[in-house]
Amino acid sequence: MCLEAEDGEGGSRDLVAVAPHAAVEAGREPVPRRAAPAPAAEPPGPAEDAAPRGAAAPAAPAWEMAELAAQNAVFERRGGPAEDIVAWAAERYRPEAVLACSFGVEDCVLVDICFRHAPDVQIFYLDTQLLFPETYEARDRLVARYGIRPVPVLPALTPEEQARRHGPALWSRDPDLCCHMRKVVPLEGFLRGRRAWITGVRRDQAPSRAGAPFVGWDQRFGLAKANPLAAWSSRDVWRYVHEHDVPYCSLHDQGFPSIGCWPCTRAVGPGEDPRAGRWSGSTKTECGLHA
Repeated sequence: MCLEAEDGEGGSRDLVAVAPHAAVEAGREPVPRRAAPAPAAEPPGPAEDAAPRGAAAPAAPAWEMAELAAQNAVFERRGGPAEDIVAWAAERYRPEAVLACSFGVEDCVLVDICFRHAPDVQIFYLDTQLLFPETYEARDRLVARYGIRPVPVLPALTPEEQARRHGPALWSRDPDLCCHMRKVVPLEGFLRGRRAWITGVRRDQAPSRAGAPFVGWDQRFGLAKANPLAAWSSRDVWRYVHEHDVPYCSLHDQGFPSIGCWPCTRAVGPGEDPRAGRWSGSTKTECGLHA
């Protein structure tokens, strides 16, 4: 995800970067890998790790809730399109609209759409410092293609500091706490003061996302949220990728339809749910960003 946006005069744009880690074969224990350095950029300061879970954000003003509901109804009637939703969010909330990029295929599509239709939108991504090497490779291909410059949004603790404070492999004992410290709290800090964020959420990704609007109010983080690909299917996403030659993470070609941190992501087998490889063997289905 990028922080500094293009100025409309051909300047570079900033994303948010993370460090690579080893790919995990299905059924095997993941092996830790050292994070790769991100391209030079000034990241925001690390987020505190002690914020309470599930803390409520300020409610939206009634007039903004009404505006978002009316605009969502317009997009529902039109079926989007995604390009119009991105352009609307960028214009309505300029310059405080940002794009969240995990370097999964949906977010790569949104980087391309923003480049074409809203080049001044800031892009950022969460540097959990536990990402696959292939995720960083996808980042680098997007940098080369679109001229974006990744900037990490970091958790307060490095993986080593987290292990000293909370014990080793926290993700295997309390994945909710691990996600909270490495994803949710940093995101809260980054979104504070912003007015809208754009995400790659699709309704058919999971039952918890089935009711995602095109635009609405994010009560968890206290700002507007746009989901331009909400009505897209996986086939729609890949059609766009091939039609526009969008760079994407190579793990998608290795049985990883959903890609997160290396300790908690595996390839899925034939007939498995596309998100079955996330937190496999536990009841956890979301990291807390879109719940």
